[in-house]
Amino acid sequence: VALTSGFSDDRWPTWSPDGAKIAFSSNRDGHWEIYTMSADGGEQIRITNHASAHNWSASWSPDGLKLIFSSFRDRNWEIYTMNRDGSGAKRLTDDPAEDLAPVWSPDGRVIAFASKRSGNHEIYLMNPDGSGLTRLTETNANSFNPSWSPDSRRLAFDTFRDGNWEIYLMNGDGSEVKNLTNSPSADQAPSWSPDGQWIAFQSNRDGASDIWVMRADGRDPRNWTHGATSAENPAWRPASKK
Repeated sequence: VALTSGFSDDRWPTWSPDGAKIAFSSNRDGHWEIYTMSADGGEQIRITNHASAHNWSASWSPDGLKLIFSSFRDRNWEIYTMNRDGSGAKRLTDDPAEDLAPVWSPDGRVIAFASKRSGNHEIYLMNPDGSGLTRLTETNANSFNPSWSPDSRRLAFDTFRDGNWEIYLMNGDGSEVKNLTNSPSADQAPSWSPDGQWIAFQSNRDGASDIWVMRADGRDPRNWTHGATSAENPAWRPASKK
């Protein structure tokens, strides 16, 4: 079911914790802004308004009252929080390198994100107020798109450390890193199911970019979309198998 339509790009959807709203990024106004809509695609509202800067990849706080997102409004990619209506924006990171793809842990204690401050994109943690910066990955290859397990104990992420994009898993402190996919294709954008049993991701292993799912240990990968056109950036509806 298509929830948006038109000639713009609408990307990076993320469900509110109660499943009533979806936040997403769109360039429908000529530049990338954050929007929200109801679960059926109605009530589409723009909640950021920065014509000179892009705003990407929003993620909800566990209580559904705030959103965290990446913005170029200070002429560099930094991470911000705002209220769910777009008010009260607050900058959390302050570094010359770009900070992107933030995600709140389900228990609300920390935020994972990707940063280029070490020379390539690595996964970091910080507290919800921006303090307590901790680096979790340390390689010579990019790591991106962190996704929390529902119990906030593990992170799935994509990385180029094997010479192509693969999905990896690690504990929330960066320990016990494990490779989940092993394909010559690009496997990216992992998203953990609400019951913790499955991880959805995008892959071009069948030619087009499709949405795949696999068990949380990497077993039983299966193609869910089988499309002739691209399908990307999956996001699970809370308390659901969709």
